[in-house]
Amino acid sequence: MGRITLEGVAKRFGDVEVIPPLNLDIEDGEFVVFVGPSGCGKSTLLRLIAGLEDVSDGRILIDGKDATDESPAKRGLAMVFQSYALYPHMSVRKNIAFPMKMAGMDQAEQDRRIEAAAKALNLTNYLDRKPGQLSGGQRQRVAIGRAIVREPSAFLFDEPLSNLDAALRVGMRLEISELHNRLKTTMIYVTHDQVEAMTMADKIVVLHAGRIEQVGSPLELYLRPKNAFVAAFIGSPKMNLFTGAAAAEYGATTIGVRPEHIAISPTAGKWQGRVGVSEHLGSDSFFYVEDTGLAETITVRSDGEVNMHHGDTVWLTPTEDKIHKFDANGDRIQ
Repeated sequence: MGRITLEGVAKRFGDVEVIPPLNLDIEDGEFVVFVGPSGCGKSTLLRLIAGLEDVSDGRILIDGKDATDESPAKRGLAMVFQSYALYPHMSVRKNIAFPMKMAGMDQAEQDRRIEAAAKALNLTNYLDRKPGQLSGGQRQRVAIGRAIVREPSAFLFDEPLSNLDAALRVGMRLEISELHNRLKTTMIYVTHDQVEAMTMADKIVVLHAGRIEQVGSPLELYLRPKNAFVAAFIGSPKMNLFTGAAAAEYGATTIGVRPEHIAISPTAGKWQGRVGVSEHLGSDSFFYVEDTGLAETITVRSDGEVNMHHGDTVWLTPTEDKIHKFDANGDRIQ
């Protein structure tokens, strides 16, 4: 079991409230991602759940039991950090076995769990190597293996891929998602990378200044962002936001249009502008259009075969039923 409930949980450092009281339910077996900009409180919230930080107010329930004052070791959770934190003088086998050895587990059970974790993480052939003989991705898998053998009720990941290069990040992202599908264990994952959040999560928790802005599936947040902050944060490239006359035309203070919902044409359209930078990625092309009078730059995502150049005059047309409308407080209209 791995159901985690936060009831009025808050965190203060002295007189500074970094997390105002919040409520959150994480169901057993869910893959939940905390996402938001740097300093939004996502890692602090994870550390509160882990017991690495004391709660200033509220309660943390794990499978219905009040764990607010429990030590980290007694919460039945396993944490994987940004740094691998492996012992360089120990083999992979001994690194994975370390928490079981400290718990006094018998050798036969240790061996069983090590072999199962190594098989799940494709580490069987590396058990007798030292961490220095492994790639970054393999070392992170060892750190995950060390968490798996504890057989926790939930895994807590604190930006575990941020030290890896782009190719390894994609590979490890898939591996962690596949691991979740196999283990069916609750996972809470912290990242500032909203692409990771969108591709991995069952449920995303968007945080801003310690507050929960919206909770929902990746598709829910993409299709119906609750406010302009979520709208601009979720999606890559981020949503274009317009104010003034462009928004007033639609009865809003601000409107948002995603780059993939704007058509670009060399001959006709709703808004005229000039192509600045363009990025051709093969399957997609990104155009950064200037001098429209609506925003400093409008980002347009188009088919990879569309070929525009720096300085070209173009016309842009938003897809009318894909326009998001927000009021003066930034809240969604309709």
